[in-house]
Amino acid sequence: MIKLKEVAERANVSTATVSRVLSNTGKVTEKTRKKVLAAMEELNYQPNFLARQLRKLETKTILVVVPDIANTFFSKVIRGIESVALQNDYQVLLGDSQNNSQSESQYLNHLRYKQVDGVILLTARTDSRLIEDLSDDYPVVLACEYLEGSRIPTVSIDNISSARKITDHLIKQGHQRIAHISGPMNIILGRDRLKGYEQAMTQNRYEIDQVLVQEGDFSYESGYKLMEKFLALQNPPTAVFAANDEMAIGAIKAIKKHRLSVPEDIAVVGFDDIEMASIIEPELTTVAQPTFEIGSTAMDLLLCLMKKEQLTKKQYVLEDQLVIRQSCGANEM
Repeated sequence: MIKLKEVAERANVSTATVSRVLSNTGKVTEKTRKKVLAAMEELNYQPNFLARQLRKLETKTILVVVPDIANTFFSKVIRGIESVALQNDYQVLLGDSQNNSQSESQYLNHLRYKQVDGVILLTARTDSRLIEDLSDDYPVVLACEYLEGSRIPTVSIDNISSARKITDHLIKQGHQRIAHISGPMNIILGRDRLKGYEQAMTQNRYEIDQVLVQEGDFSYESGYKLMEKFLALQNPPTAVFAANDEMAIGAIKAIKKHRLSVPEDIAVVGFDDIEMASIIEPELTTVAQPTFEIGSTAMDLLLCLMKKEQLTKKQYVLEDQLVIRQSCGANEM
C-alpha cells in the first residue's frame, strides 16, 4: 500500500503539505496542490479516511431515529436531513425504534460508544431524563416531537394551534357533533392535537361528548376500527378529525364500507399531508407540515452542536398550512 510519505517524496513536498491538500485546510498554492494530486494519481494513492477520522475522533456519520419507518410522513423529513448532511460530507444512518422506548434508548448508545457524531430524534418516547442527560455531553436534536420544558434544540410546528385550526374549519362548515381520533396519549403529539380539538370545541361553546373522543395509535387500522365504533352509535358524528392522515384514511374506508359518503354523510379531516392524502378519493383535507424544512433545520442545528458553536436559538416552531380538499365538504383553497 502506498503511504503518504511516498506521495510527499514524489511531489517533492513535506508530508504536512500532502495532509493539507487531502483535508483542504491551511495555505497551499494552486501549483503545489496540482503537484500533490498528480503524484497521488501516478502512485494510485488511496487515502485512509478511516484512520484520519479515528485520529480526529469523528465518524462523519449521524444517526436519525424514527418512531415508525413505515409511516410515510417521515420520508420528506429524512430527505431534508440528508440534503444538509451530504453537503457537509456526513452520512446518515436510520434507526427504526418501532414505537418502542427501549429500542430508542438502545440507539442512543451509538453516541456513547462514539459510533456516530450526533443524533436527530424524530421521536421522544424514552425517559426524558435520559435524553436530557445525554444531550449534556453529546450533540442531540429533537424534530417533529419535543419534550416539555426541555433545553434540547427542537424543531416542530405548533400542534395545538394546528389542531384547533382544522377543528375550527369543521365548525365553520356547520358541524357541531365532531369526533376526534387521537394519537397515543403517552406521546406529546397525541396530547397536543387533542388539546387543540378541545380548545376549538370549548371556544365555540360546543359540548365535548367523551364517547366521540377515542385514542388511536396513528395507524390506518386504528382509524378504521374507531370509525366503526363511531358508526355503531345511535347518534354518530357528522364530522371526524383524525390526528394523522393514516387514521383519517382508515376512517374513510370504514365509512365507505357502510355505504355512506364522504363528505355528504360524514366529513373527515386528517393531519400531516402525506402523499396519499391527495390521492385518496375524496382527497383529504389536512394540515401540511413543512417536512423538508423540519429536517434541514434540524440538521443545521446538529452541525452547530457538533462544531461546538453557540446556538442563538434552540426552539424552532415552523409554519404549517391548512390544506382544504374534498373530504370536508368545502371548496378547495
